[in-house]
Amino acid sequence: MNILFLMTPKMDVDCVFENDTVGQALHRLEVHEFTTVPLINDATGKYVGSLSEGDLLRELMRQNASPAMVEDRPISGIHRKRDYTPVRADADISELFQYAKTQNFVPVVDDGGVFIGIVTRQSILQPCIQAYRENKERKSSRSVVMTGTYQ
Repeated sequence: MNILFLMTPKMDVDCVFENDTVGQALHRLEVHEFTTVPLINDATGKYVGSLSEGDLLRELMRQNASPAMVEDRPISGIHRKRDYTPVRADADISELFQYAKTQNFVPVVDDGGVFIGIVTRQSILQPCIQAYRENKERKSSRSVVMTGTYQ
């Protein structure tokens, strides 16, 4: 299976950019109800990492500040606890599955590291669920004819 078949293209992905402010990032996370979003370099389009609600909360606690106090600060200065590992578009599907076990989404990059989209767990599971349902339907629609005598 091709990873691109499962991928949501970058134009349909809510991302944050290194030059965005903490306020902009908080707004995106809140409006779209995400806990983690891809972080992209403004100039190159390369995947830099991932920014989570937890990263922002830890920064507020570290600064002993309210969101209003750090709202205009660039997110490039925020320490990120864990970046999601990306895969290349031509990666083996098993590599994608390996990362999807521990990440909400798997960023997809081209050969140069430029962000091209994400694969979500839901997009991985949906074809599996569909195949399961179709297989189950096929099995239940088979009729069985029994011949012989019954005692």
